Amino acid sequence: MANNNSRKAPSVPVKEDPNDKYVFPLGRINFIIMALSALLIVIGFVLISGGAPEGNEFNPEVFSATRIVVGPTIVLIGFVGIGVGIMWPRRRKENNVETEEQN
Repeated sequence: MANNNSRKAPSVPVKEDPNDKYVFPLGRINFIIMALSALLIVIGFVLISGGAPEGNEFNPEVFSATRIVVGPTIVLIGFVGIGVGIMWPRRRKENNVETEEQN
């Protein structure tokens, strides 16, 4: 029996845009959504951190609604927004392609 380890990986056809050398997988709107979501995450963590305690005394501000509810909710919304920004469909520009229905 011959050992046939010289198999080639199947090639996948890639559509190339003649106007662009490389087409980015994410569009401009994707980056805008992800930037706004990252800003929400930073704002949420700032709200969670709150103020620092002064000295060795107990600060009841640790249990405020801003630190326990609002901040984590904004962070969660930001992380969901990052996922939405990645998954948002990119619009394809097909202005040069004529269909048979237009003829």
